[in-house]
Amino acid sequence: MAALIMAAQLILGLSILVTLHELGHYLAARAFGIRVEKFYLFFDAWGFKFFSFKKGDTEYGLGWLPLGGYVKIAGMIDESMDSEAMKSPAQPWEFRSKPAWQRLIVMIGGVTMNVILGVAIYTMTLIKYDKEYLSNDNVNDGIYAYDLGQKIGLQNHDKIVAIDGKQFDRFNDLVSSRVILGSSITVLRDGKEITLTVPEGFYRETIKAGKGSFISPFQAHLEVDSIIKDMPAEAAGLQMKDQIVSVNGIRTFSMDACRKIIFENKGKPITVQIVRNADTSMVQPVVNDSGLIGIRFHTEMGNYALTKYSFGTALMYGASDAKEAIVSNIKGLKQIFTGKEKASDSLQGPIGIATIYGGVWDWYRFWTITGLLSMVLAFMNILPIPALDGGHVVFLVIEAVTRRKFSDKFMERAQVTGMVILLSLMVFTIGNDIWKHLLN
Repeated sequence: MAALIMAAQLILGLSILVTLHELGHYLAARAFGIRVEKFYLFFDAWGFKFFSFKKGDTEYGLGWLPLGGYVKIAGMIDESMDSEAMKSPAQPWEFRSKPAWQRLIVMIGGVTMNVILGVAIYTMTLIKYDKEYLSNDNVNDGIYAYDLGQKIGLQNHDKIVAIDGKQFDRFNDLVSSRVILGSSITVLRDGKEITLTVPEGFYRETIKAGKGSFISPFQAHLEVDSIIKDMPAEAAGLQMKDQIVSVNGIRTFSMDACRKIIFENKGKPITVQIVRNADTSMVQPVVNDSGLIGIRFHTEMGNYALTKYSFGTALMYGASDAKEAIVSNIKGLKQIFTGKEKASDSLQGPIGIATIYGGVWDWYRFWTITGLLSMVLAFMNILPIPALDGGHVVFLVIEAVTRRKFSDKFMERAQVTGMVILLSLMVFTIGNDIWKHLLN
């Protein structure tokens, strides 16, 4: 059942991302009077498809191969490699007959739509699910430094006042990718400001332990919302309102870190330290084969005053979180190219992404991951690789500057080269997914 839920979330997430991406190209093309011959969610490889219908001059359909989607824009050399259509004279409603600036807008339409979608999803999740945030100014008693935090020089009750020399408002920004990927943080300790450097390799340890596993607001803790019937947590005696202090001796306030510890102990008993009515005790549920014990929980911020998200602040922080997703991808790609990180450890294919979604349908988690993937898709598509939007953008910019158009033959060869690169990357990521799955 868990595998079906993972697959369903993956397909739904990809459907949203691909449809909106291709809609960006479609709307931009239509705005300039360019015909769009096909609009497909998933690929109709070798002519197979679930259904299709024609409206106007466009065929809309659902393909069978869930590895993306496409719009076939008239007069454009694309993955269809329809070179025969390019032999006839250019028509006024074709892509190739339009000025470079219009073609450029058509090509960035998909990436633009993914950025807008990513910001919208991040904003929506802040308003609907998070609803409020902890201001760093309200954490008067400072942080609780876990082992990883102490490793970089943090101490209990340190008051963190700046990230990379800049003040910040949301405490949660301290456990963001921008910090764990390498940054400097300024702390106020015993009345003195001290600057600590987060090393580049620190993110590996935080990812392994679970995001948010190195610091927390001093009073923060996890609290059980509900117990799922006939699951290990019920049998072990966990109850609503129990405060989770630690799991297997690891203290954490992060839901992601707690889920990670539980998931990594599939089929094994775990020791959960809880506080109930001011009394501390231990329970030992056995994690089921899906990596679950059957609890829903949230992070309780203690006596700290929280600030509600308005639409304006949610939009501001949603855009900031979306930007952070792209910056993190750039930093991650840099780590791969400089040899500091293995591509096999960092790249995820369909199986890996489905695993990230998880085997339980949680709408908050679904939208959070889909928003992240929307920004990743935007970033990957704008890379200057032939066959990707970014490759077309590079050629169009060169054309606009030099006022010389690349020949159709050159564009065909560039498209083939790009497709070979992308197919090789796809084979690598899927094979890597299968290999990691077999090892686990």
